[in-house]
Amino acid sequence: MIFPVLLLALVRGSVADTGMDAKVQHIVTAYLAPEAVGKAGGLAVAVYAEGYTQFFNYGFADGSTKRPITSDTLFNVASVRKPFEAILVALGTLRGELSLDDPVSRYVPELRGDYIKSVTIGELATHTSGLLLPTDHPPWPNDSFTLQQFFNMLNAWTPQSGEQPGKQRIYTHAGYVLLQLALERRYGRPIGELIEDRILKPLGMNQTFLPERGPDNRAIMGPELLKRVVQGYSDTGMVIGPPGNQQSYYDFPGTGQMFSSARDLATFLAACIDGEAIDPQLRQALQMTQRETFHVTEKFGQAMAWENVHLNDVDVVDKPGGLNNASAYVGLVPAHKTGIVLLANRGNFPHEIARYRVLPELAREE
Repeated sequence: MIFPVLLLALVRGSVADTGMDAKVQHIVTAYLAPEAVGKAGGLAVAVYAEGYTQFFNYGFADGSTKRPITSDTLFNVASVRKPFEAILVALGTLRGELSLDDPVSRYVPELRGDYIKSVTIGELATHTSGLLLPTDHPPWPNDSFTLQQFFNMLNAWTPQSGEQPGKQRIYTHAGYVLLQLALERRYGRPIGELIEDRILKPLGMNQTFLPERGPDNRAIMGPELLKRVVQGYSDTGMVIGPPGNQQSYYDFPGTGQMFSSARDLATFLAACIDGEAIDPQLRQALQMTQRETFHVTEKFGQAMAWENVHLNDVDVVDKPGGLNNASAYVGLVPAHKTGIVLLANRGNFPHEIARYRVLPELAREE
């Protein structure tokens, strides 16, 4: 049996609440440990509650070498990258550098199609553009696309079911690839540099990277970093790709996945929830991205990258991400200043447990 390694880190304050410590440990052990112990790969968990972060680690970063998961192990975070691009958009609007109402074609003039030229920055950030490209849904394409081919797809796209910009919520990976391009064009810098300089460095996140993808579909990282990256597995335990495996349908810079650790994402989580010690404008941008901007149902809404889930007792703001060999989740309950990070090196980890069980339990008053 694989037993968890428990570490406790104090994010702020001098004395931890032992009652909350015990509550967190009980909830993680009850709900998350059974999904990690004895399964393929491993799981890194960070829980933020009452100003403190606790870390729980299960299983192996690489089963063949028995390298254990730690809070500093690097995982592919998949679509958990999207909130960082949304934060760049929010910062840009707060600083008067761009507007949510700007048409994307203002920054990407190659967009000339009747539909796409009307789509705005804000609609891309909130998944309300109406776009749904072949790279967004099964059956997944067998080929990848150059930048020109991507523009061709966007210009040729027409509504499939009466979609209109801003009138519906349709989750689209391609929309965020286009948002990346718009940000790069606006600032004249690669997306990785923008995220690092405007978000990661100010928050003190030094274990988060957006590497380019090499010809072998592996992240271009130094050997010391690659030693910390997990081996990815399918949900049935099959090895998928080497450590640092990148999966993208786009053959142009900036379109790979982000890598991060539970420790670094715990720093991000704490900033999203409290943010007391960070730059006021960055704090405002973090909060701006979490606000529901599009009402989908009574139980579900869409913010800028984040999703808003309205449960009976709590309102959850979260973002899942996943590939066939990686799973990631960041969720928070702002009203209770509570949140969680999950990073697994296997596909289809059931992050819904955190959304529907763990976060409500953490937020529940005794």
